[in-house]
Amino acid sequence: MRLPRSLVPITLLLGLELALCRGQAASQYCGPQGQAEKLHFTRLGKGRWLDPQTQPPGSLDPLYRMVRGFLDMVQLNPFPEGLIRVALNEPSSVRTSDVVRYEAGYVVCAVIAVLFLLIVPTVGLCFCCCRFRRRCGGRIKVEHKSMACERGSLMSFLLLITLLLLTGVVCAFITNQRTHDEVGPGVRAVPGVLNSLQGLVSDIPQELQAVADQFSIPQNQVLEELDGVGVNLGSTIHTQLRGTVYPMLASLQRLGQDLQVSLDHLQLLNSSTVYLQDQQEPLSSSLQDHRHKLLSLLQDAQCQGCASALSHSQLLELGANFSQVPSVKSVLQKLKGVPEANFSNMVQKDNSTFNTLPVLTALETADIVQELKEKVAQIPEEVKTLSKGFPGSEAADRWRRALVEAENSSRPYLHMIQRYERYRWIAGYVLSSVILLVVICNLLGLSLGLWGISAREDSSHIEAKGEAGAQFLMAGVGLSFLFSGPFILLIFATFLLGGNIQTLVCRSWESQELYQFADTPGNLPPSMNLSHLLGLKKDVSIPSAYQQCKEGAPLWKVLQLNDSYDPEKHLNINKYTTWLQEQMDNFNIDMKDLDLLNEAAKRDLETFRSSGIQKIDYSGFLTQVQKPMVKMDVLKLVKELEKLGQAQTDSALGQQLKQEAQALQTLYQEKILPQQTHVVTLNQSARALSSSASNVQLLVSETLVTSNSLKTELPIRAHWILRNESECFLNREMAYFIQYRDWAREMVTEHIATCQPLSEALDNGRVILCDLIINPWNAFWFCLAWCTFLLIPSIIFAIKTTKHFRPIRKRLSSTSSEETQLFHIPRVTSLKL
Repeated sequence: MRLPRSLVPITLLLGLELALCRGQAASQYCGPQGQAEKLHFTRLGKGRWLDPQTQPPGSLDPLYRMVRGFLDMVQLNPFPEGLIRVALNEPSSVRTSDVVRYEAGYVVCAVIAVLFLLIVPTVGLCFCCCRFRRRCGGRIKVEHKSMACERGSLMSFLLLITLLLLTGVVCAFITNQRTHDEVGPGVRAVPGVLNSLQGLVSDIPQELQAVADQFSIPQNQVLEELDGVGVNLGSTIHTQLRGTVYPMLASLQRLGQDLQVSLDHLQLLNSSTVYLQDQQEPLSSSLQDHRHKLLSLLQDAQCQGCASALSHSQLLELGANFSQVPSVKSVLQKLKGVPEANFSNMVQKDNSTFNTLPVLTALETADIVQELKEKVAQIPEEVKTLSKGFPGSEAADRWRRALVEAENSSRPYLHMIQRYERYRWIAGYVLSSVILLVVICNLLGLSLGLWGISAREDSSHIEAKGEAGAQFLMAGVGLSFLFSGPFILLIFATFLLGGNIQTLVCRSWESQELYQFADTPGNLPPSMNLSHLLGLKKDVSIPSAYQQCKEGAPLWKVLQLNDSYDPEKHLNINKYTTWLQEQMDNFNIDMKDLDLLNEAAKRDLETFRSSGIQKIDYSGFLTQVQKPMVKMDVLKLVKELEKLGQAQTDSALGQQLKQEAQALQTLYQEKILPQQTHVVTLNQSARALSSSASNVQLLVSETLVTSNSLKTELPIRAHWILRNESECFLNREMAYFIQYRDWAREMVTEHIATCQPLSEALDNGRVILCDLIINPWNAFWFCLAWCTFLLIPSIIFAIKTTKHFRPIRKRLSSTSSEETQLFHIPRVTSLKL
């Protein structure tokens, strides 16, 4: 026997779902809805971060490298650790000899500067006196043959030196302006850097408290989702079970209909059988009486043409014997009172109960959800103490006081630096302008002088152009002598300051010798010791601290506070999540109201199954039904008798035949025709039951088995779905807290309690001081010194070139032998009368 189609999908689906429930008991599937949304937190710790300073590559980089190479040759001594230690701890004990020994290169440069300061102005003064007495810088008295070559060489050298002066003065202008442009912003940035560093430690408690306060973001998200968790869980259970419940309810609806139809057919079968059996004997007696009367009439000798009717009358007897059909009273007795249940109402009730599952789940989980909301609304104690546990309050006060004191004490010096920088910039601009004037004088002098020389061949020319060129050259010489003193003073002052900053500070800062010096015990006074400044119990290695800060290490690790502060302890929310897990495990749903097959319906099905309706011999009914009620067609016989009655010559016999025909007609209408109607009903019911009884019986059996299975397994699967969705919900809510924990860890370790701003401030300080200020500063005095020392050959060649530009007292065009004679008498070549 085959399983009915209506139960095949239900059975397969139920088996598959139950297998999935058991197979995935340890697994979990949440789907897209199980993913947590991305939370948005407020970024903290921005105020202490400085924009990194860099020196972009430029056209002056080769000049900067040249200056640094020159300073490396001037200062060959290594970093003076001992001298600096004494100067910081006992300034009065610093010996001049040690300073001179370290500054030997600068001392040599100072001697050169002093000699320049003494010699050049003195020579210039002597030259002025000599010129005043017309003993120096005169003119060429006698023109000679090699004078043109000498003049050309002097002019070439002077032009070359002038071009070098022009290059140097352009670089001096550029570096002077660049230094001025960088000093102002660099000085103004110092208070901002100090203010930023003040918050490096002092602002940590407030910002840690801000981190703790943002725990409310995942809190509010979880509280919002807890409001609808019951309905969502019930909806998920409803969605996943409806593929099983709805087909089962539809099958029960059809089964109730089939059961009622079978009972109706069985009752019709029984009533028709009883009726036919009761009417069979009277009908048989009536037929027999009519057959005897017809036989006597038709066998009469006077009956004409009665042979056919006689043969037909002999067949006037019952064809079917319904006393031979099986009885169904025992089956009906067993099915008495069935159906007890109203299957349609039962299915509607179950469907309504199943559709209200989301609301029922929300009601059953309301108490647990309320407890969860009360617990979630409380901030864990570990998070609350995130800021209070940081052991930097005393160190923060010390750090802030030190930086405030440094800022206050630095302000006068910063103003002074800005003021003196302005003086230096003006002086540099003026002196560079003087050198530019010297260049202009040289170029004008050379141009006019060359023009004057080229015009000497013309007898009508005037020597004014050459004289003007000579005057311009002498003006340049005068400016060179006049400003040689200010030149060398400005050069040496800026050289001494910028060179020492480069060799003593920048070079050691770049090589980190400065950090090594600060890290060596005893080198710094207690007031400048970092560990003493912050009140730390352990000494902090400055190079190691700088490297750790550069790598982004947290402050407590750099300050070696790991024993007293661990943010992971404050960000550990395992206890919090464990309690939530325990509460979520208490989620449960009671599905006792969802009884797909109630007891009355179950009794109906069990009674139907044990009734034996499928065992009835329906073939016996069908055998009798297939037989005619009467072996002879009564209506045909009636018509035949009516025709015979009219055809008889004997009117009395004809009248008797007509009366018998009328009696048969009445018998047919009153007894045969009603029984034939019951035979049709009996036939339909017997055929319907014979084709459906077995299938309905099997459907009933399978429905009972499936309903018993569902009654056991549906709560199990509903509990598994509830457990799985609860875990998905818990994981989603825990993901919000994990997002907070990860964000808080990043904020605390990388943005709030990180010392990376300190390393960035130090790096920015080195870039600003050494790369942006000292590089153009040193390049400026280097270019100015370049021009200043080139003024000496410029003076020499300008003086010598001047003689060639002035008019020659005696110009001869004779041969060299004639030019060497003291007295020369012209020879008369012709006499014209």
